[in-house]
Amino acid sequence: MNNSVTIIIPAYQEEKGIGPVLEQLQTVLAKMGKSYPIIVVDDGSTDRTAEIAKSFGVEVYHHEENRGYGAALKTGIRHTQSEYILIIDADGTYPPDELPRILEHLDMYDMVVGARDWVQPSRAFAKWVLRQLANFLAETKIPDLNSGLRLIRKSLVESFWHILPNGFSFTTTITLSALCNGYSVKYVPVRYLKREGKSKIMPVRNTWQFLMLIIRTVIYFNPLRVFLPVGMGMIVLGIIVGIYSKFFLGKLMDVSTITAITAGVEILMIGFLADLISKRSR
Repeated sequence: MNNSVTIIIPAYQEEKGIGPVLEQLQTVLAKMGKSYPIIVVDDGSTDRTAEIAKSFGVEVYHHEENRGYGAALKTGIRHTQSEYILIIDADGTYPPDELPRILEHLDMYDMVVGARDWVQPSRAFAKWVLRQLANFLAETKIPDLNSGLRLIRKSLVESFWHILPNGFSFTTTITLSALCNGYSVKYVPVRYLKREGKSKIMPVRNTWQFLMLIIRTVIYFNPLRVFLPVGMGMIVLGIIVGIYSKFFLGKLMDVSTITAITAGVEILMIGFLADLISKRSR
């Protein structure tokens, strides 16, 4: 391949941030003695995002309409033959001078993630809950689930292309996919700054989407991690209801007991079947 790394920047309405990011990126690469190609994907912006990006002499691809963060990344990935892709946001939240610390792990891992040193207080609790759930389901500690600064082996992305979404959850999906399938992932602490321009995140809607995505992705790769605790929980609940109603209420709630236990057994059977299908499809 011609270049070992291509830098991809998805951008939507980022006329305030794209210029400083590109300027700093080019400065950092020059200091490193690197000439990695930079691709900016303008995701249907109506401001001067694309115009400013073109003034820096980088490749710019344009979506006629806003298709989403993941769709922008996919467009950039399609236009590179590099072994690795490095993604960074266009809003200035990830300082380009952190790149050398990411790139020093090149060829050592399948994915290197810049783990942010803070999150906005208003989102801290929701992110903590989602991260704890992801840790449990993926059976590993995940310092940053959806960081927008990461170095990824292109072949890793191509392996899961069919399930990678077009929205903000692209990074969450590739993180869980890599961890659930034994790929090597390295986390590097990085600074995280106040963004330029207005955030595109909708806290309530996006938090719910991330929650559903985490569960769905893990069910896809490791279904027993979801079905086993739920099924066992239903069986235990049925037994507790039976014992409590028999010895404390004086009358066995047989319908409720049988219903809960039966539901638990059925959930377990579905889980085992899903696990078998998951393993055979790989």
